[in-house]
Amino acid sequence: MAIADDVLVIGGGIAGATAALAAAEEGVDVRLVTHKQSTLRNASGLIDVLGYTHEGEGPIVDPFERLEELPKGHPYERVGTEAVRDALSFFDEVAGDAYAGDHTDSNALVPTHGGTVKPTARYPISTAAGLASVAEDTLLVGFETLTDFEAPLAAAHLEAAGAPFSARGVTLRFPGIVRDDAKLTRYAHLLDHEEPVSTGSGERSARQALAATVRPHLEGESRVGFPALLGDEHAAEVRADLAESLGVDVFEVPMGPPSLPGMRLEDLLYGALEDAGVRVTSGVPVVDYETDDGAIDHVLVDRHGQEIPHEASQYVLATGGLVGKGVRSERERVFEPIFDCYVPHADDRYDWFVDDVFGEQPYARFGVVPDRELRPLDVDEEPEFSNLRAAGAVLGGYDYAAEKSGAGVSLATGYVAGGRAGTEASR
Repeated sequence: MAIADDVLVIGGGIAGATAALAAAEEGVDVRLVTHKQSTLRNASGLIDVLGYTHEGEGPIVDPFERLEELPKGHPYERVGTEAVRDALSFFDEVAGDAYAGDHTDSNALVPTHGGTVKPTARYPISTAAGLASVAEDTLLVGFETLTDFEAPLAAAHLEAAGAPFSARGVTLRFPGIVRDDAKLTRYAHLLDHEEPVSTGSGERSARQALAATVRPHLEGESRVGFPALLGDEHAAEVRADLAESLGVDVFEVPMGPPSLPGMRLEDLLYGALEDAGVRVTSGVPVVDYETDDGAIDHVLVDRHGQEIPHEASQYVLATGGLVGKGVRSERERVFEPIFDCYVPHADDRYDWFVDDVFGEQPYARFGVVPDRELRPLDVDEEPEFSNLRAAGAVLGGYDYAAEKSGAGVSLATGYVAGGRAGTEASR
């Protein structure tokens, strides 16, 4: 017998989690199935809406002023500006005090580990004291065993980019860490649990030892930025203790993968899914499906080599784009691998890219084409299936990396797709 739910969401990133939460708001039974760990663990944890136009202008101050300029077929054009606002409000309710930025339509400028600034609409509270728009002199602290963050170089890049403050970087030894291959979670665990570490002046708790290591390098700066590793379960407490010990504001700089802010966001969303009663089934790929009169009847999920049928009234596809393998390419074609939804692309594979590495790459916009209900369309512009919607990076028509719009599109389309699926399922 098939496992039955009202709404089945396929994919466990921001789009999938948001779709499942939005569907659950309609009072229906929702299940989320995901094959692998979500890409959230590799993400910055920032919620961007639109940092640059599709033509490369920016950084954008107010993303909502520019949404109406986006071309036809862009995911934001499909759902509309008000849906983007509603989705952000929905996220604000889920995130609570873990995120900041809901007080304004303007983008915040958040420093990154490369010394650039990223325009973003919502940002973890751990980064709030380090906004590049705030004119407070800054000390960036890197660590010898963490080569992904070169603090002096990042500080130099910030100053060269015209940041309205003096930035300086130092590279220090992290107390208690001697291995170059130590995971970020090891740094966080030391600080979370106040583990004792040996220092030149004896044994101290990890937080005390870190503050003592940094304190001699302060030269009047009013804030200190660390790579994003300041605790996990007790991150707010770790930052508060360091700020008190150092007598300055303390913030985290978002890092590349793996990402503790991304892991925290994943924990936040999956905690909300549990609270909403959404059933989550992880580690199981969807491998096939059956249809009935133009609708998906059920899908088959591979569980340890056994194909288990899952049926629902409505389905949401949120499996990611080329990076997440929700869209795949072979030598002759580009396709969506679960339902074989239509993905527009040039017949000649050499037209899928341009030689200029910084040029506008056609493959960046690969994805399924949705109608305004976010139902994937076939080559004749008819819905592939009457009860399937798509959300997030599996959608085409935009370049999330160039626009700095990835999380925002996932949030907005997930919210709309899930909400409409839930509404249909409740009828």
